[in-house]
Amino acid sequence: MAYKEIDDYGVIGNLLSVALVGIDGSIDWYCLPRFDSPSVFGRILDDKKGGFFQIAPSDDCRRQQFYYPETNVLITRFLHSAGVGELIDFMPVWREGTPTDRHQIVRRVTCVRGSMPFRLSCHPAFNYGRSPHTVEVHPEGALFLSDSCSLGLCSPLPLEPENGGVIADFTIQEGETINFILNYQPERDALLKCDFDPDTVFSETVGYWHDWLSQCTYSGRWRETVYRSALMLKLLTYAPTGAMVAAPTTSLPEVIGGERNWDYRFTWIRDTSFSLYAFLRIGFTKEAGRFMDWISARIKEVDPEHMLQIMYCIDGAHEMKEEVLEHLEGYKGSRPVRIGNGAAHQFQLDIYGELMDAVYLYNKYGAPISYDLWMSLRSLLDWVCENWTRPDEGIWEVRGGAQHFIYSKMMAWVALDRGIRLAEKRSFPAPQEHWRKTRDEIYMTVMSKGWSKKRQSFIQHYDSDALDASNLLMPLVFFVSPQDPRMLSTLDQTMKHLVSDSLVFRYRMGRGADDGLMGDEGTFSMCTFWLVEALTRAGRVKEARLIFEKMLSYSNHLGLYSEEVSPTGEQIGNYPQAFSHFALISAAYNLDRALGRR
Repeated sequence: MAYKEIDDYGVIGNLLSVALVGIDGSIDWYCLPRFDSPSVFGRILDDKKGGFFQIAPSDDCRRQQFYYPETNVLITRFLHSAGVGELIDFMPVWREGTPTDRHQIVRRVTCVRGSMPFRLSCHPAFNYGRSPHTVEVHPEGALFLSDSCSLGLCSPLPLEPENGGVIADFTIQEGETINFILNYQPERDALLKCDFDPDTVFSETVGYWHDWLSQCTYSGRWRETVYRSALMLKLLTYAPTGAMVAAPTTSLPEVIGGERNWDYRFTWIRDTSFSLYAFLRIGFTKEAGRFMDWISARIKEVDPEHMLQIMYCIDGAHEMKEEVLEHLEGYKGSRPVRIGNGAAHQFQLDIYGELMDAVYLYNKYGAPISYDLWMSLRSLLDWVCENWTRPDEGIWEVRGGAQHFIYSKMMAWVALDRGIRLAEKRSFPAPQEHWRKTRDEIYMTVMSKGWSKKRQSFIQHYDSDALDASNLLMPLVFFVSPQDPRMLSTLDQTMKHLVSDSLVFRYRMGRGADDGLMGDEGTFSMCTFWLVEALTRAGRVKEARLIFEKMLSYSNHLGLYSEEVSPTGEQIGNYPQAFSHFALISAAYNLDRALGRR
C-alpha cells in the first residue's frame, strides 16, 4: 500500500479518542483509551509496522466519502462494477455516567445495489508497534491480546488468522447489512460480548449529534461549513475534563521529509482560549463552561512565583516528555516520529493575553467568574507586570532561542487590559493603577520597537525586520484600530510578502525569520482565516470574501483542515487541526456580519 494523502481521511470519535478512516475504508490511526495513549492502528506513520483495520471491496472501485448530515457518523461509498456498497463507521458517544474505559467502533457494511465482494483485514500494532501480541480466533470473532492493550473484534462471519491479524472475504447482496464491532474494555471476557443492538446504537449516536448541534446559533451564509467545524471541534474534546487536543495525531509533517513533526495530542492554554471564544460566538455556552472549568483548575495550580505551562495533558497532568520512535519511518518517510512535546516548558508570554481575553468574554457571555478565580488571575497579572520584558519563544514555539516577539508583547497588553476591564465591571479588588501604568508602557514599547519604518509594517521581534502573520490579530484584540494607517500598511505588506494567492505563511524562512529548524513549510490555514478577519474589519470585505471562498476550496472532501496547506495544495501537518477550525468559525461569523451590514 502507498501512503494516502493526509486529506484522504475522515474522522470518527467518542469524546475520548478518535479514529482516522481513509477513503479506502482503512482505519490507519487509533489510540486507546485516550487521545494521548499509544496507537493500536498507526499505518499513517508507518506503512508496514503501524497496523490498520480495513474493510473494502476486494477489487478496484471508485470511492466517495461523506458524513451523515449534521453528525460525526462517516459513510464511505464504493462504486464497483458489480454494484454499490457503503461502509458506515461511528463510535458510540461517551455520555455522563458511561465508563470511560470502554470503547467501540461500529463498522456497518451495506450493499445498496447489486452484490459486492469485500475483504476485511484487521492487523493491530499495539503501543506504536512496539508491543507483541497474540491472536485467538473464536466463533464470535477474534481476540488480539497484548501486555499493553487488548482488543476484541466481534464478527458474524468466520475470521482467519494472518500474520498477527485476521482476514475475511465475503460477498453481500443488495439490501443486506453486516455489522463488525471493534471492542475495547478492561475485562478480557467481555471483549467478544457486544451487548447492544447496532441499529439502536446507530440511531442513538445520530440523535446525540443532532441534539448537540441544535444549540448552534449561527445561521449565516456558511452554515454547513461552520457546522462541520463545530462538530469537529467537539470531537477533539475530552469529555471527562472538557479539555481539547490541538489535534488527535502526532508527527504528521509540516513538510514532507522534514523534521517539523510534533505531537499535538495535548491541550494548549492558547488553543483552549481561542476555542472558548469560537464556541461562545455560535451558542455553545456549555462547552465554553467546561473549558473554563479546565482553565480555572490549571490557574489555581500555579504558584505565585511561577508561570503557567503553555500546554498540559488532557487530564491536567504536567509532564509530556518528548521522545523519538526510531522504529517508525514516519509519514512518507518524514522522520523523526515524536511522542510527547518538549515545548511544554517553554516561556510563551502571549498565553496570558489569550487566557484573560477568554475569561473576560466568558464572564460577559457565559457566566460571572468566582472570587477565588479572580484572586488567582490577579496573581497571574501581577506576574505579567514583572515579567513582560523577558524574551520568549512566542506563539510559534521557536527552537532557535528566545526573542522579544511583538505578538507576545501585544498579548501581555491584552492580559492587563482585560484584567482592568474585568475588575471595573465586577468591582473586583485590584492594583489598577499599577496595571494601567504597565499596560501603557507595553503599548508604547510595541509602537516604538515593534514598528519598522523601513518595512512600513509591524514586525516579528525587536531585532528583525521580518513580517509575521500573528500581527494580523492586532485589530482583532483591539490593540489598534482596523483602520489605523499602521495596520492598513501592515495588511498591505502582509499581502505582498506573506501571501501566496490567498494562502498565508506565518513567516518566511530566509527572509529575516529563523525558528531554529531546517527546511521550509507550507502556508498556515489559521493565518489565512486571520487575514480574512483583518480585511473584514478594515472594510475590505470583497477581498476578504474572495480569500475566504478560496480557502474553503482547500479543505478536504469532508470540509476538514490540517495545520497547513502544502505548495501543491494538499493538507499537511497534524490533522484535523483545532486551530484551523475555530479560526474558520470566527472568520465566517465576522465576515457574514459585515456582509449583512452592507
